[in-house]
Amino acid sequence: MCGRLNITDDPFVIQILLDLGIKDPHKNMLFSRFKRATDKVSIVYQDNHERKIAEATWWLLLTQTQTGFKPSKYTSFNSRYDKLNVKNSAAYHPYRYHRCIVVAKGFGETQSISGKAPLYHDFQALNGALCFAGLYKKWHHPITDQHVISCSIITLAPHPKLMPFHNKASPFILPQQPALLNAWLDSSFYDVSYFSDLLQPHLPNTLIAQQIDKPSQYNPMSEEIIIERDI
Repeated sequence: MCGRLNITDDPFVIQILLDLGIKDPHKNMLFSRFKRATDKVSIVYQDNHERKIAEATWWLLLTQTQTGFKPSKYTSFNSRYDKLNVKNSAAYHPYRYHRCIVVAKGFGETQSISGKAPLYHDFQALNGALCFAGLYKKWHHPITDQHVISCSIITLAPHPKLMPFHNKASPFILPQQPALLNAWLDSSFYDVSYFSDLLQPHLPNTLIAQQIDKPSQYNPMSEEIIIERDI
């Protein structure tokens, strides 16, 4: 999955946040049509049985500096599904104790073809919004006493319906089932075997796909394509 998110002030985005128990979602939500890796994004997580929305750096591993934190040299805006159960991997502990949801209207993918300019595609949920399965970490700076949060989005193997647009991975989009979302956010629920069946490529939402000229512009280069959700 490429590191681009569409988190616009969309009624479907707001409704999901309300359904997740976030009061006054507009108050702390970071909206932007173009969020990229290392940007600040809003995550929903649970702490002491309370649902919260927080600002997080979209890059799970951070490096401490004299004055704060910066993204690590190790790429970590995505966490691969096949590393979630590997001890000592960056995702192992967060997968068990620090799961979160990134609510968005859509995402972007890049397909690089040898010898040719890369192709950019934009994806949006049709009549809905998306719940990306995320992980987060909390950081404390011993000198400045700063507390910050970082996050990543879990990626799965390529989904057959998305392979024409990106053939390396697909985003882990959570089905919007209350019991499942509650379990995902439950900071006291450690039995991750409950989520094992979800680690297969799956599209719980119907998507609108469109080729664009560049991620920061979103000028259409093709007709819209409807990608039907999996049953």
